[in-house]
Amino acid sequence: MTTFTVVSVAIEVVIGVAMALIMNRGLRGRGLVRSSILVPWAIPTVVSALLWRWIFAPSGVANAVLSADVVWTGDGISSWTAVVVADTWKTAPFIGLLTLAGLQAIPREVYEAARVDGSSPLSTFWRITLPLVRPVLVVAVLFRLLDVLRMFDLPYVLVGPHKGSAETLSMLAYDEMTNLRFGPAAAYATVLFLYVMTIAFVFVRIFGADVTNRGAS
Repeated sequence: MTTFTVVSVAIEVVIGVAMALIMNRGLRGRGLVRSSILVPWAIPTVVSALLWRWIFAPSGVANAVLSADVVWTGDGISSWTAVVVADTWKTAPFIGLLTLAGLQAIPREVYEAARVDGSSPLSTFWRITLPLVRPVLVVAVLFRLLDVLRMFDLPYVLVGPHKGSAETLSMLAYDEMTNLRFGPAAAYATVLFLYVMTIAFVFVRIFGADVTNRGAS
């Protein structure tokens, strides 16, 4: 679960920031681009999981495009990859939306001053854009970390239960509860709570995520 969380959130951050940079440009039809990018995020998770289950079926689009015969919903690295791809497709727009809000709060005068000083686009991004958008991006990453750690519906519908490579603590707790083993179910739920709380505490302490917006007062 930890490796899945780290990999999926890292990919979502890269794609989400790229989406935000594209949406922040003064392009023709910018409103249509923003709306289309947000469509995956607006789709209910179960519907999204069913869609990707059809894509990753043995005779689905994924195998047809790759000219392969992979059992994506089986156990192993294939199911892990399928969940990462589906989760990234659905939730990268969430990070993109929050990052876009941070980008639009950056004064244009800052970029004009950078151009006058001869700053290259890459240098401007690393030295100006990224530091100024960092508070918003940190909060977005924190929310995604907590969301992925407690994930249940996407892997449960996409690859099914009892697949060790894609099974989360929420799925383990649910499985124990439905089999009337309430003790192990409570234990899994407690471990999940402590895990999420620890990650949130460490993340806030290290990166200073201002989730309550106290910095604005």
